[in-house]
Amino acid sequence: MTMPKVSALHVYPVKSLRATSTPAAVVEPWGLAGDRRWMLVDADTGKAVTQREDARLALIGAVLDESGGLRLTAPGRQPLDVAVPPPGPLETVRIFSGTLEVRPADETASAWCSAYLGMPVRLVHLDRPESRRPIDPEYARPGETVSLADGFPLLVTTTASLDALNALIAAGDRADEGPLPMNRFRPNAVVDGTEAWAEDGWRRVRIGEVVFRVPKPCGRCVITTTDQGTGVRGREPLRTLGRHRNINSQLVFGQNLVPETSGTLHVGDPLTVVE
Repeated sequence: MTMPKVSALHVYPVKSLRATSTPAAVVEPWGLAGDRRWMLVDADTGKAVTQREDARLALIGAVLDESGGLRLTAPGRQPLDVAVPPPGPLETVRIFSGTLEVRPADETASAWCSAYLGMPVRLVHLDRPESRRPIDPEYARPGETVSLADGFPLLVTTTASLDALNALIAAGDRADEGPLPMNRFRPNAVVDGTEAWAEDGWRRVRIGEVVFRVPKPCGRCVITTTDQGTGVRGREPLRTLGRHRNINSQLVFGQNLVPETSGTLHVGDPLTVVE
């Protein structure tokens, strides 16, 4: 067995929008630099809007510029450049059962997103470290925070486990939906060179120069059933995960990570299991 190595790195500048691949990424305490610092919220309720509510978010591209701003793209729409909001009034928005303070983007950006989705939404930005959300206290250590990701700073998946899952899908009654690509699972880091499901036993890992704690597996939701290229939903992988990967009442694939040290991740970095 060769040493496991990072084969891909992804950031998601806007929560639930399309990923951007990168050869390297700086690890901050709350996630990769530039990862999930923006979010769409319902204009009326202030609640986060994700692919759970609207699968078409998968079709919106968001690429960061050097200042942290965005270029948005979507089918049938002219690209739009969005600047980081200047210092100004904060507003409170809702994400799951919690709230946090963010800065609204320019109204032009919100109008662009609203026109594409056919519903009133606002684009908001999380730019202050003091606004980061605490990690679930059941799994957190004091002071650990996350940006706008669902629950933890990073997510790692392995190609061997995806191959194993696709083999199970092929053997099931929804074989026509497979094989699934890794983008269904929206990881930050993808690792080659492990055994299938080896990540179940990880508690701490070193990736390149950065050490991570592995607090729990990632419980999967309906977003994984969404084709990230078309926005069309199916039944897999949740159907097969429910039969083969139901752990503590969660359908799991991949592992959540919390940084213990700082540094930069690179494609090609080795992964070492510390414990």
